[in-house]
Amino acid sequence: MKYLDVDETRPLDIILLGRATIDLNPAYSENVKEEFKPLDKVHYFEMFLGGSPANVAVGVTKHGLKAGFIGCVSNDQFGDFIENYFNSVGVDTSHITRCTHGENLGLTFTEMLSSKKSSILMYRNQAADLQLSVDNIDEDYIKTAKVLLISGTALSQSPSREAALKAALLAKKNGTKLIFDIDYREYTWKSHDEISIYYSAIAKEADIIMGSREEFDLTESLIKPGMGDQESASYWFAQNAKIVVIKHGMQGSTAYVKNGDCFSVRPFPVDARKGFGGGDGYGAGFIYGLFSGWDVSKCLEFGSAEASMMVRSNNCSDDLPKTDDVFSFIKDEKAKYGEMVDAVKRGGNDE
Repeated sequence: MKYLDVDETRPLDIILLGRATIDLNPAYSENVKEEFKPLDKVHYFEMFLGGSPANVAVGVTKHGLKAGFIGCVSNDQFGDFIENYFNSVGVDTSHITRCTHGENLGLTFTEMLSSKKSSILMYRNQAADLQLSVDNIDEDYIKTAKVLLISGTALSQSPSREAALKAALLAKKNGTKLIFDIDYREYTWKSHDEISIYYSAIAKEADIIMGSREEFDLTESLIKPGMGDQESASYWFAQNAKIVVIKHGMQGSTAYVKNGDCFSVRPFPVDARKGFGGGDGYGAGFIYGLFSGWDVSKCLEFGSAEASMMVRSNNCSDDLPKTDDVFSFIKDEKAKYGEMVDAVKRGGNDE
């Protein structure tokens, strides 16, 4: 890997830690079209894998990386669905555990009223993924991976919080590089102070940090509120980070590299079906680019392209694209828009 010194002899490229859930989306097929209706008017739903780290695991696997997953799922048919889905696409499930006290898998019902008006309805009482415990974290398993990705939602409650912290410490101890995907979900947290305490604890150990401007603001609220993008990147470079990726939604995203490089990319202009799911594609594409040894500018472009492909999809997992599909999308979009979608190198002091 060009930007991280990883142990190439390890059998797994990446292990992802966090939530795997169920998405129930309005059905959309030739015979059943439930899209663009209020949720209370939808009668037919399709079931998909959900949860950002779970979707990223599927995404990188579709690009040929070898991925594993650390998580906790319900001990029922929904838990079976998660494991069977992962196994069907090649994600290692040897360290997925089952709940023992009847906790439920998170359920997400999606509402897609228009391309600019979509929402989710979450059921996460006694959420199974937050039952991951320190006993479920296996040091020998972490040693088998070049990279560990921790999703920030895993830090929102105990015992998952302590499990994620243990995994980060063991990654550091054993030379497994750490990616922190901040992945903020408001409904899982009790206070802003908690967010900053636990997010910053992981961010200080991370080699790569990825998140929106809002997520960085939450992470930094007890450190130095109100930092701009460049100041944030400089702060985390002084800790351990090698790459800091800050996203601004439709305004695009910027990747800061510790060597002083800085690249920005704008989203590919597509007709979106929903306002979520793009981040999962973005993460999968960007991470694949890093493993491929590409310059950060190409990683950004590939991740942005995959994000655009996913916001026009009806789901966040099944339609995650293969590598050639993303390249074809980029080629077609550039033929239409040219330089508009190229990554742009910026000066290191550009705010």
